[in-house]
Amino acid sequence: MTQKILEPGNVVAAGTATTRDEAIREAGMLLVTAGAVREDYIDSMLERESSVSTYMGNFLAIPHGTNEAKDSILRSALSLVRYTEPIDWDGEPVRFAVGIAGLNNEHLEILSKIAIVFSDEDEVQKLVEASSAEEIYTLLEEVNAE
Repeated sequence: MTQKILEPGNVVAAGTATTRDEAIREAGMLLVTAGAVREDYIDSMLERESSVSTYMGNFLAIPHGTNEAKDSILRSALSLVRYTEPIDWDGEPVRFAVGIAGLNNEHLEILSKIAIVFSDEDEVQKLVEASSAEEIYTLLEEVNAE
């Protein structure tokens, strides 16, 4: 993986979505803009969410596409959108929507790195309190480590 999984431009400190589906689209569009996925990948993210919730706990949801959408993935990447007000994610409060696209099962490694960060409540609090997208990126930069 020569290109970074999470790039500074894929981090948004103040998302504009107010619903779960809007948040999925917002995280997905960052992946599209980054050139990591084709736009139809967003539809597969919504499709997956309708069958299985991607809420993970600790204010985190990790929307990602279905297995059938793997042809829409151009490269592995991550996007992160933080919300000032929690979004109702099937009854759970979400402050972070992390869009994920992984080539060749790389998403499993990426997921485990994100899970480690978000399993630590102190780290989550730092992400909640971060004053900018740059600060959030710096706190999460370890997901890019080989």
